[in-house]
Amino acid sequence: MEFIVELLHNEVFVSAALGWLIAQIAKTIIYMIINRQFKAERLVGSGGMPSCHSATVCGLAVSTAIHCGPATAECAIAVMLAIIVMYDAMGVRRETGIQARVLNEMIEMFTKMGKQMTVEEKLKEFVGHTPLQVIVGAFLGIAIAIAVCNIM
Repeated sequence: MEFIVELLHNEVFVSAALGWLIAQIAKTIIYMIINRQFKAERLVGSGGMPSCHSATVCGLAVSTAIHCGPATAECAIAVMLAIIVMYDAMGVRRETGIQARVLNEMIEMFTKMGKQMTVEEKLKEFVGHTPLQVIVGAFLGIAIAIAVCNIM
């Protein structure tokens, strides 16, 4: 129990966790506004606006810089992790989502043509992020880290 209490008083952890949580909630609300429906998967799923990947790692990096200092090994690790995660979210993960969309369309087309398809469920199309989603997530994580580090 002491471990959990200490973890919840760790501004670096709280910044990253709140970045993820707030981005996931915002993503769900934005999805509801645009699509006029609630989809519970959006609360934990990847992809969408804003990027929770970016919000999490930017919250981690900025709070680490504030807490440990920008010239520390901890800060260097957190910043490099943030760069890798955000690059991956816009690159490989985004391409995976685009490919999933194309494959889902092909499966639907073949099914309409009467071809027997053995796909159990559609592939997930929300897995990556556009550059705008990553940037908005990054700014959200930065703002949360600054707020948490000034409050705690």
